[in-house]
Amino acid sequence: MATARHLLLLRRCSITKIFLPLLSPHPLPIHKILTPSSSSVAPRFFCSDGLSDLRGRILLLTEKPSSFDADAEAIRSQLSDLASRLLSLPDGADPSPLLSSSPLFPPFAFLHLLSLLRSRPRLALAAFDWRCKHSDSLGPPIHPEEYAKAITIAGRERNTDLAADLLADARKRRTVSTSVYNALMAAYMYNGLTKKSISVFEDLKLDPDCKPSIVTYNILLSVFGRSMMVAPMEAVLRTVQESELTPNISTYNTVIAGYIAAWMWDKMESTYRSMEEGLVKPDNHTHLLMLRGYAHSGNLEKMEQVYELVREHVIEKDVQLIRAMICAYCKSNDPERVKKIEALSKFIPDEDYRPWLNVLLIRVYAQEGLVEAMERFIFEAFQRNTIITTIGVMNSIISSYFQCNAVDQLAGFVRRAEYAGWRLCRSLYHCKMVMYGKEKRWEEMHGVLDEMELFRFDRTKKTYLIMYKAYSEIGRRWEAETVIGMMWKHGFVTTAEVVSSLQLT
Repeated sequence: MATARHLLLLRRCSITKIFLPLLSPHPLPIHKILTPSSSSVAPRFFCSDGLSDLRGRILLLTEKPSSFDADAEAIRSQLSDLASRLLSLPDGADPSPLLSSSPLFPPFAFLHLLSLLRSRPRLALAAFDWRCKHSDSLGPPIHPEEYAKAITIAGRERNTDLAADLLADARKRRTVSTSVYNALMAAYMYNGLTKKSISVFEDLKLDPDCKPSIVTYNILLSVFGRSMMVAPMEAVLRTVQESELTPNISTYNTVIAGYIAAWMWDKMESTYRSMEEGLVKPDNHTHLLMLRGYAHSGNLEKMEQVYELVREHVIEKDVQLIRAMICAYCKSNDPERVKKIEALSKFIPDEDYRPWLNVLLIRVYAQEGLVEAMERFIFEAFQRNTIITTIGVMNSIISSYFQCNAVDQLAGFVRRAEYAGWRLCRSLYHCKMVMYGKEKRWEEMHGVLDEMELFRFDRTKKTYLIMYKAYSEIGRRWEAETVIGMMWKHGFVTTAEVVSSLQLT
């Protein structure tokens, strides 16, 4: 009677064909089908596009008896226990013994198991391999979504050959669907294999049993957007708009991301405005994209406006965007940029160090003449073995020390920069000579010449002019004339120029 009642219920829900394999050769009570209302058994798939109706029917099937929820919870518990035992296996261990001894699970349960194993991609793929080998003798046939999930995992593991083999295997079993093609397209996209991803799209169009979905086109948009192929991306968007498919929020967000990658700020903003005026309204992800775009484009006013919309999310979850905003302030002329940079920097963990950002902050504080703060970031760069190779940054540091007349601090910085392998320049040594000359520290000024020779910086006409000016300004005529003689000796001045200068002195 129980079996007949279950069959009648299956017929009413129009899914007898889908679940009939569960009744033979290893029948399972139909009430043990995993309840899809639980978030843990309905994992999100980037490539899923046809399960909502199927899961809805499962929900109709399981919403009556109160014991169903308890049974579903028991199955979830069994899956969690199995996943824990699998995850405890050492790397490279065979999961087959544990999987073979586990009870049979209903449809979509293995999808949940793969999600639980996502922290160990190779283990998840080994488990799916076991599933493929035993699908004919144990449990229900493999569902296309299982292939899609396995292909996605293989793509994240950067094993695109395996991902392609899984699609081929799905074709052999006649279990291929649009979501399986989508998964392989996404796997190729994730690994930067643009041509292969497009090739999969062409194969999908030729498959008589499948047709591209909006998810397919969203992936294709992302493929072109990531490669900054704007014209093909816009062509795909027009195709979607002119078809029977309905663009969704992911469609427009992907297009905006493509414009940001190509630094096409006007088109980025026009797409955003069209969303505000259209049926598909911007969501939180849209605002995060726009915040990134405005930061990269240096549009501080609009960046700050969008930041207020997503402030809490950015502070709690997106340190990368905080760094992008700090970078925008570093490159700007905002009179309050230091104050704003320091306010944002509080949300970056101490361990989240980025060399490029440290160098930018060194330059900002140098430009603002804030020597103490500049030295703090310089010290951190030395501690973390960050090497500065940009002449512009070094010149900013030199100028900051010079403006504050901090010759001893400059000398200490030069010594550490020499030892750390930073980009040295003749300006470093010239600045030291000028500052020593102003303080009449002649011995140290002449010592700079030895440092220049040690680091293979030839003396130039400017080098001698610095010394000549230092001596002549305080009336030390004999030393000044000696410098002129050295300039003549090295060919920097002619005899006539020497005579003229001597007459002047």
